[in-house]
Amino acid sequence: MSSQYVQSHPHAGPPSDKENDTGVVVETRAKTKRPPLYKVMLLNDDYTPMEFVVHVLERFFGMNHAQAFEIMLTVHKKGLAVVGVFTHEIAETKVGQVMDFARRHQHPLQCTMEKE
Repeated sequence: MSSQYVQSHPHAGPPSDKENDTGVVVETRAKTKRPPLYKVMLLNDDYTPMEFVVHVLERFFGMNHAQAFEIMLTVHKKGLAVVGVFTHEIAETKVGQVMDFARRHQHPLQCTMEKE
């Protein structure tokens, strides 16, 4: 019975000129385009309580009470305020969450999004 045994060596392979290699390795990365961002805005109305707007900002946009209160005042005084900037999917989700929450609590609060 004859068997052939081939031993592979970790350094086996074609000889290299590593000692003489003076080239520069350039790592190329594919340019990834950033996704477009969308502003999420709350609109003022004459019926939604200010406390409810503050609660929405804290719950859905992670603001502390002071930040939420300031944004609520901006909505109240200027008619609307940008409450966050997100990718399309996240902005859409936030708008849906706020609108559903407002409807469940019988408030006419409007939340919209537009491309930045």
